[in-house]
Amino acid sequence: MVKKSGQLYGVETKALTRAVRRNEERFPDDFMFRLSAEEFGDLRRQTGTSKNGHGGRRYPPYAFTEHGVAMLSSVLHSKRAIAANIEIIRAFVEIRRAAANFEKLEKRIAELEKRTDGTLAEHEKHLVAIFRVLRELAEPPPTKSKRPIGFVPPEPDAS
Repeated sequence: MVKKSGQLYGVETKALTRAVRRNEERFPDDFMFRLSAEEFGDLRRQTGTSKNGHGGRRYPPYAFTEHGVAMLSSVLHSKRAIAANIEIIRAFVEIRRAAANFEKLEKRIAELEKRTDGTLAEHEKHLVAIFRVLRELAEPPPTKSKRPIGFVPPEPDAS
């Protein structure tokens, strides 16, 4: 289920739109875009909203990618937005910590592997096999799709 950005952060849509306009430089094309007239028409039909001139939204709404939603949390000042921004920062710190631990593990495996080089007894051959498997496990899994995740803005026309 897709939530309206205002509901996600506990602010009115009007306040969200105002914050985005005041901070346009924080929302490049791969963070946010406006729906086309056709997309806006399709959205109106799907949601059963009013027709032009009869109340309701008159302009195509903004659509945010996952990066844009994260950026919204830094420009809005509701308690929910602040809490979301704090959690995003904590997630980045945890990812950095995990990456550092991974690098330490790789270095340690390389050190142990060097110790087993040279003339090897039978049990050392098993250690080399273990190191090989550990290295394979440390490799990132092959991607099934070469299509990037998230919104990719269309290439500008060379007209």
